[in-house]
Formats: sequence, structure tokens, C-alpha cells
Amino acid sequence: MARHTSFQVGGPAEGFFTPSSVALLAGFIRWARKSGIPYRVIGGGTNLLASDRGLEGMVISLKALRDLKAEEGDVGTVTVRAMAGARLKVFCQYAARNGWEGMNFAVGIPGTVGGGIMMNAGTGGISMADALISVTILDANGVVHDIGRENFRSGYRSFFWNSSGAAPDGQRAVLLAGTFQLRKGLREAWVLRTEAKERLQERRRKQPIRLPSAGCFFKNPPAGPGAGELIDRAGLKGRRIGDAEVSPKHANFIVNRGNASSLDILELAGVVQDAVFREFGIDLEPEVRVIE
Repeated sequence: MARHTSFQVGGPAEGFFTPSSVALLAGFIRWARKSGIPYRVIGGGTNLLASDRGLEGMVISLKALRDLKAEEGDVGTVTVRAMAGARLKVFCQYAARNGWEGMNFAVGIPGTVGGGIMMNAGTGGISMADALISVTILDANGVVHDIGRENFRSGYRSFFWNSSGAAPDGQRAVLLAGTFQLRKGLREAWVLRTEAKERLQERRRKQPIRLPSAGCFFKNPPAGPGAGELIDRAGLKGRRIGDAEVSPKHANFIVNRGNASSLDILELAGVVQDAVFREFGIDLEPEVRVIE
């Protein structure tokens, strides 16, 4: 899994499958369910920490399902259906190139559209759900469902396609695509492209993008200083366990200096949580998903 996650950490999965079509994915899921074979779905692997021991069952990567399709919407709008495996950066740049507003906020967020939806990724008070009008999912029977905005709910770094978080048949489902409503004609395309470029430059300036990481490791508390500021104020920048390090550049990033293990990263995250709780009485909640 070290080859399939941005942390570059993780042992072997029992199997790895990258379907090239929804039909192949549906057939595989039906077969896996009938055969009793466990499976899990990943996107770009940018928000995951995989166990050093490896993973049981099959890992399904949707990175080959990356089409983008735009259609004219109501006056002043356009809808874009983005497959779950499309890179979020590519989708944002595609929108900016065409002069469509609504996704520039996400241009510096790594990963895929599917991963961005499932964690309701965002920055500056704007998130994926703000532009999302429907999702397409594949249930465990291999049946496709379109679910409109009125039937899903979202929160800070969370997204569910109904109130219980379950698929229509009560089984776990796979997110296939999201349909977004964007605005057009408000600003020239070159203005949006310039803004997107500036956002990327700002990310490079503030974040340790040259070292493997999973982005911000902890969620921001609901009020008060953000997680990065709390970790910084607790004096933890540069703290290391093995090759896992709290980035000196951005304290909410834990980076892999070369040969970090998942255990190193988890132990360091625990040190950070304990220190912030002792100093400020705040219990930081991880944003990164741990899979094992």
C-alpha cells in the first residue's frame, strides 16, 4: 500500500483491483459479495494511513474512472459530472479554464473527486458540498443510484448520502461520481486561472509538499485556533518518532522523512494529541483515515 498512498507507508494488500469501467466494477463487487471476499475502495490515497501489517481482502482503486462531462444548466450555470477517480486538481483547473466558478477553492487540495466528496474537503469556509447537487453510487448488488442534494447531508469533513450513512439497500456502496453546479459568466477565464495559480503557489509556500504526507492530519476544532496553531503553540514543530515528523513548516502536517512506519506516525499523532490536550484541554480528532 506504500505505492498507493501519499504517505508512502503501508504493507501489502491481499489483492488490488483498478477497474476501467463501471460495468467491471459492478461485476467485481457482485462476485466479491457472493464469494464472501471483503473489499474496500480508495481514491488517490491522499488521506489514508495504511497498516504496516498489510490489509485483508481486496483494495479497489477508482483512479481509472476519471471522466469529466459538462452540460449547460439554467441561465448562468453549467453542471459538471466528475467521476470519482478524477484528480481534484484537474477538475478545478478544467473549470477555471472554461470560466466556470465554484471549484477554485479546491485547486490546492490533493486527491480525487470521490475522496474529496467523502470527506467533504474544503478550505476557507467553502467545501465540496457547496457545489454538489447529486451523487451517483453503486450498491453492493451492482445497481447504480443517483441521489439528489435533498437526500444527502454533509458536515465538517463528513458526507453521507442519506441520514443513516447507508446505501439504499442497507449495504455499503461505492461512490461513482458527483455532479456539480458551477456558475459561468461572472469573471473571465483568465482571472479564474490566475486565481487558481495563486492558490497553488500559496500552498507551496505554506505546506511541506515536497515530503510524503496525508495533508492536514487533524481536524480543526469547532471554535478558536486551528489545529496547526495549537500544535505549534504546544512546541511540537520538528518533533520526531523514527522518520515521522511534525513538519517545521506547517504543524498540522505529519511528514514521512524517508522510512517512517505507520506505527511511527500513529505514535507521533498520539504525542501531539496528548500535548495539545494537556496544554489547552482540546482533544484533536484525526482527519486522516487509518485502514488496517
